[in-house]
Amino acid sequence: MEQNTPTREQAYDLLSKYNKNGSLIIHALAVEAVMLHFADILGELEKEKWGIIGLLHDIDYEMYPDQHCVKAREILLEHDWQEDYIHAVESHGFGICSDVEPMHRMEKILFTIDELTGLIAATAMLRPSKSILDLEPKSVKKKWKQKSFAAGVNREVIEQGARMLDMELDYIIGETIKGMQKVAESIGLKGEL
Repeated sequence: MEQNTPTREQAYDLLSKYNKNGSLIIHALAVEAVMLHFADILGELEKEKWGIIGLLHDIDYEMYPDQHCVKAREILLEHDWQEDYIHAVESHGFGICSDVEPMHRMEKILFTIDELTGLIAATAMLRPSKSILDLEPKSVKKKWKQKSFAAGVNREVIEQGARMLDMELDYIIGETIKGMQKVAESIGLKGEL
């Protein structure tokens, strides 16, 4: 079967087919928004592709948590997705649940911001406003140092990604917040602002 360039609608339908958990959908929307934001600021031409890969990165997580990033390949192949999309999705679990290394800038961004969106969301929820709209990078950095806060967030992965990208961590945090702010309402982080 011939492979077509997937649309955002097709990606969302596929995500919804394999994920019923609302928090996983919200995480996917947050990562998609951040990927689109980085594609914008980096002047990437394939912006929609960046968003789609962000949206689908955890396609297999709910149904196959023990085979995360491995099952993704099977699912996407079954639906005739292109190899570059599959490689990008697999590579975000590099060194954790996948030996597929992020090679392209898009893959390195996904690898870096996936965990970071969770830390940022958790930080925003603690604010009096319960909003990401007034969240400053310094608040995230303060929580970063508290290892017990959002303990499931692998800070080493984020740091490794920043090194891969040769970008300052503070810059990545700031831009990730901006990306998430664009979809604050749909990811439940508009709060009382």
